[in-house]
Amino acid sequence: MSVPKSKDDASPGVLDALRATPRPVRYLLGGVLLNQLGAFVQTFLVLYLTHRGYGVDRAGFLLGAYGVGAVAGTVLGGELTLRLGSRNTIIAAMGGSSVLVFVIPWLAEPGTYPVLLGLVVLLGLMTQAYRPAASALLSELMPDEFRVMGFSMLRIAMNIGAAAGPLLAAGLIQINWNLLFWFDGVTALVYALLAAVLLPRPVKKASAPDPAEGAAAEEEKQSAYGAMIRDHRFLFYLASMLLSALVYAQFFSVLPIDLEDAGHSTALYSVVLTLSSALLISLELAVTARVSRWRASTAAAVGTFVYCLGVAGFGLPGSVPALILLTTVVSVGGLMVSGPTLWAHPAKAEQRVRGRYIAASQAVFGLGSAIGPALGMLMWTRYGDGIWLACGIVGVLAAALAYAGLRPSDEPAGPTEEAEAAEAAEAAPQDPPAGAGPREDSAVVG
Repeated sequence: MSVPKSKDDASPGVLDALRATPRPVRYLLGGVLLNQLGAFVQTFLVLYLTHRGYGVDRAGFLLGAYGVGAVAGTVLGGELTLRLGSRNTIIAAMGGSSVLVFVIPWLAEPGTYPVLLGLVVLLGLMTQAYRPAASALLSELMPDEFRVMGFSMLRIAMNIGAAAGPLLAAGLIQINWNLLFWFDGVTALVYALLAAVLLPRPVKKASAPDPAEGAAAEEEKQSAYGAMIRDHRFLFYLASMLLSALVYAQFFSVLPIDLEDAGHSTALYSVVLTLSSALLISLELAVTARVSRWRASTAAAVGTFVYCLGVAGFGLPGSVPALILLTTVVSVGGLMVSGPTLWAHPAKAEQRVRGRYIAASQAVFGLGSAIGPALGMLMWTRYGDGIWLACGIVGVLAAALAYAGLRPSDEPAGPTEEAEAAEAAEAAPQDPPAGAGPREDSAVVG
């Protein structure tokens, strides 16, 4: 039973979280930052291929193929995390992606298109496979009361790399375009080596392997996926993540085109991106420390609603630069409120199925991010600024689903949940359900 906290120490502070962060987590975050610093494929692949003689349509299709591989990679990463462990999955994924990205400059001729197509799908698969492993390892090593703040640190590390990476790329391009991918390969390889040396090794089983373990593991796998499908709250959560990703994608696809169509200079969009990164990097951890006092359902719902409300503000008539920057601040504020709680939520599942829950969450968000630009551009060409009103409507639904997915567990269970609990108790009264998903009722697990 937890001891009630006073108002003064109701939630941990930023310095408390930094002091409590274990050394392996710091190594993990450093590796993520390093890898993100050199993650140039998704950002510069189209520009690079057109520079090498590809048409825009073919280059765009290859980028889409990379996205398909990335979505599948999160699912693969969840499976590898359970079978190989987080450390070994990171080593394998980063080591494999480093080799593949090194090869791109030698296969970027238009005549090698089919081979390059297969390579970028495999590259997307390998590059994203490390993410569920990193999230699972962070969840295992970070103290429970700082778990959500740990995910905030992870997001900050990725944002720092994403903000500094394009500046570094601009310098590399001036020397040689191929340096983009060679540098990307080097950072991935260094991350793999750091993981091999610095991250904790998985604990080996003391007993000898049982021949029946393979069949039991497969049965447990099927049971885990079945439990995930029956986990109504988690399905609501996944639906919210999908809708949020659809809205999030418009920030990078429709917004720059819409600003240009409205007569604004491209510099305004650059300022919007810089402002977003600066706010996330400088304020997210402090905001998370405040939000950690809230219930997880409240943080997820309020943050999602505010973010989508900010995005909808881009469609206000007669938008001037100052108003656009204000709506950017509102939308980023919503992201800081909901993001760490939403991304930490699957990590509350049981350890034996945690990788699959994390992978499902990231795969769904990746799917929304992949199809969002195409849907957004289609709506924008037909309805113009009506796309932003649609984002607001989708945001309200996403916020409601987020609340339903993370609602407090002390609410009375429905008839279906009671029946499932009774069946599970009769089948195995001594063990918890095989795939019990996250059920925590506060933004910080305690």
